[in-house]
Amino acid sequence: MASIRNLKKDINYVMGDIIEAVYIHEMTTTGKPTDSSNALIDEAITTFDALIAKVNDKTAEDRRAHLKQVEKDLEAAAIQLVEKVNAL
Repeated sequence: MASIRNLKKDINYVMGDIIEAVYIHEMTTTGKPTDSSNALIDEAITTFDALIAKVNDKTAEDRRAHLKQVEKDLEAAAIQLVEKVNAL
């Protein structure tokens, strides 16, 4: 299992890269934010907050399994958000 610090960094980097991709798309197409791009950025921020809250949850009985599930959740959320960015 990766360290908790590295998991938090991964969450931060992945969500940051997705938000950056939305900004790049905005700059290369319309030059200004659209409702769909703003909604996508809000969804990425909400996902980030939820994943960090899961990592910080210390009430899980099996902490190792809990963190592995958070890693899987991160991957699933990232795939979903990248598909939405590609659909813009």
